[in-house]
Amino acid sequence: MNLVSDLDLPAFDYAASDFPADRFHAQLAGIRQHGWLARSPLAYIVLDHEAGEFFLRSRKTAFPGRQIAGFFGVTSGPLAEHIDANILNLGGEHHRRLRALVGPALTPRAADRWRPVMRTCLEQLWERVSARRRCDFVAAVAQPYPSLMIAAVLGAPLEDAWRLHTWSAWVQRQFDIRALEMNSGDIERAVTELQAYVAGLLEARQAAPGDDLISALLAARDQGDRLSAAECVQLVVNLVAGGIDTTAGQLAHAIRIFAGHPGQWERLAGDPGLVPRAVDEVLRFEPVTPFTARICLEQVEFRDVVFPAGTIVAVCAERANREAQDGHDGDGERFDITAARPGRVLTFGAGAHYCLGANLARAELEEALAFLAPRAPGLALDGPPQLGGIEGIYGTDKLPVTWSDSSAMSPNRGHEPDVS
Repeated sequence: MNLVSDLDLPAFDYAASDFPADRFHAQLAGIRQHGWLARSPLAYIVLDHEAGEFFLRSRKTAFPGRQIAGFFGVTSGPLAEHIDANILNLGGEHHRRLRALVGPALTPRAADRWRPVMRTCLEQLWERVSARRRCDFVAAVAQPYPSLMIAAVLGAPLEDAWRLHTWSAWVQRQFDIRALEMNSGDIERAVTELQAYVAGLLEARQAAPGDDLISALLAARDQGDRLSAAECVQLVVNLVAGGIDTTAGQLAHAIRIFAGHPGQWERLAGDPGLVPRAVDEVLRFEPVTPFTARICLEQVEFRDVVFPAGTIVAVCAERANREAQDGHDGDGERFDITAARPGRVLTFGAGAHYCLGANLARAELEEALAFLAPRAPGLALDGPPQLGGIEGIYGTDKLPVTWSDSSAMSPNRGHEPDVS
């Protein structure tokens, strides 16, 4: 057995201020050639699929939100209390109970109920830019779309969608080590404001229940002591924080990638049956969460390496997803929506903390690609994209795109035949 701290491992500092987000794939590929482990300032990075699954599923590991916040002095106050109560940082029976209560509202069938609303949102957003045939896709579609959807799912006024987006962007930075160091006050302020907003929604829905997630949680809360008022607020805050920036970032990556693969975009426009596979490929190729952290609750031994209790491990979904596996049709480094990819991606995590909102996010992405592909032929970049950092949610700050006139296109069918 080798103690992990004694190993000579390559370094990868993805939190460095000058880190090139547009070149990190090549850096990770180079490091992977030296083995399955690397080191960073806060964690050991796990670079292959099997090891990633092991650490994500192990009962000897947990999400290290409390510990990472403590590294940056966040040990008391509203932000520390929020992090402590976050469902990601809970385990055992407490965690299982909360997931069981909110889970029915986020099943594939429950997500499918919202698909007509998704299409309406997309139609309204697209109407504003379609005639111009160019836009900053992030500002025009990627950001407002999931914000509107979360508002609808919660039963919140749609005019509050932008406020929800702003709060989500800040609260989500609790997972960004650079933001925790530099902007913990801003994150804490957003947490406090969002909690107060959610408490108001709960009060309104208590007086007038509806067909939405908050009403469902209130029904569970009213059944004895199954769900406290504080837990109800926290669950909704978690959903807002985790369900907007992530989907916005993943959708922007999808459009950026397709802009660089025009043949595949054209094929998707002509064959709507490819949409689910296209979403799978986007999630595999460019995960919006390239790294997912775990802390060893006790000593962990894996592949003759000892990870002492307290060791933080960062599972690299980016490498795990691209890793070639037996039976794959093609190279894992190639984006191909027609390739057979039997391996399970780690973009939504694995094990007990698999992403609660994965079904809703997947439905939103499917509806967006199905809607946009036939309406934006000739999709191309209209300037360089501005990519965010990869230490938390890997998003896109700006994505200028252009497309051709879609008047000769029929929705989801590609070009109409020439019958003149």
